[in-house]
Amino acid sequence: MRITHKVDYAVRACTALTRFLEEQPGVPVKRERLAEEEDIPGKFLDDILRQLRNADLLRSYRGPEGGWTLARPPEEITVAAIIRVLEGPLASVRGIRPHELPDHGVDEPFVSLWVATRASLRTVLEAVTLADLAAGELPGPVRKQATADEAWATR
Repeated sequence: MRITHKVDYAVRACTALTRFLEEQPGVPVKRERLAEEEDIPGKFLDDILRQLRNADLLRSYRGPEGGWTLARPPEEITVAAIIRVLEGPLASVRGIRPHELPDHGVDEPFVSLWVATRASLRTVLEAVTLADLAAGELPGPVRKQATADEAWATR
């Protein structure tokens, strides 16, 4: 899996938004503040925020007191949800979802390999929420995976 700039920026911006909303509940956060805090190009962030709003993960408010808020509690917004909005399925092979590969002439063990890869991604990305990231803590099983020596191997 390749994590794009768009996904990285979106997760960081949403985490910053979560922290700001914890400091001042109910007060929309300006796009400029998010862009500055996370060093994200403004126009790029506009596109990301718009996509997340269209998917009902964020809300926008107009006017001088306007800005952005979460559309759901941060405990309900996973990293996987953000990725799916911006990039589509967590795993695909040639643009095809792994479980649909047999319909496209792909045999075992390849189908199972790609389905297992998708399941592995889900194990991490569906477990981590904006609340976790804003708190600076990963859920136990994800933290355990991230701290394993083999996780940091560069091969």
